[in-house]
Amino acid sequence: MLCGINKGTRLSRFLLGSSKKYVAGVKLGVQTDTLDITGVVTETFPSAVIDGISLDRINDVIEVFKGVQMQHPPVYSALKHKGKPLYKLAREGTPVRKPPRSIEIHSIELKSLDKPYMTIYVHCSAGTYIRSLAHDIGQKLGCGALLQSLRRVETSNFSVDAAVSLEKFECMEQEDAFKCIIPMTEAISHMPTINADPEMMTQLKFGRPFRPADDFSSDDEICRHELTYFKVVDSDGNLAAIVEYDREIDSYNYSCVFVN
Repeated sequence: MLCGINKGTRLSRFLLGSSKKYVAGVKLGVQTDTLDITGVVTETFPSAVIDGISLDRINDVIEVFKGVQMQHPPVYSALKHKGKPLYKLAREGTPVRKPPRSIEIHSIELKSLDKPYMTIYVHCSAGTYIRSLAHDIGQKLGCGALLQSLRRVETSNFSVDAAVSLEKFECMEQEDAFKCIIPMTEAISHMPTINADPEMMTQLKFGRPFRPADDFSSDDEICRHELTYFKVVDSDGNLAAIVEYDREIDSYNYSCVFVN
């Protein structure tokens, strides 16, 4: 989980929409209303059905889920219907099924299999429900499945391998704790950079618009960027602002300004 502090909290919206990686435990042969182990069992399948599914068949089915696809969110989820979370409506006996949404599975891999349990590794777009993925895999296999466990191991290029637990962080000496804090500029290293000169910094402080011609050698460089957000960095390498390029007016709109 990413944790922002002070001005860093303003970066959350630029990070939470990025792709994520998970290690998920899936149990074959059983389905629940929540699509995971917390729910009420709605259907079970004989062990003979599970035993009859080969490793090759499982790998073939998993392969089907790679790429862009439409996915139904679980009826037990935090998504809202008329202002009320779906899980509350479901608990009240009036479940609402939301229309499918476009998601992308960048990669998916079977890591281990010990029937009826298996572990999968998933790299997916934001908004992907791994519970729904586990359920859909079970449907394709013809034996049902639920999500047994889930661990997010990477988000926005931040890996759990570099994470620090809150308990450990609280016990650190101040100097060591500061070393664990990622500078804001580094946190959004995936964004193209605009290096601001003193004149541009003055424009930025007063909220005046500026154009790509002020900082790019050619308009072609703008077109090569898939992202529309850019970070503005001052001469000391500090994050001064995040701006969004507006192609229609060939100028930048301010999204976040960090200088006074």
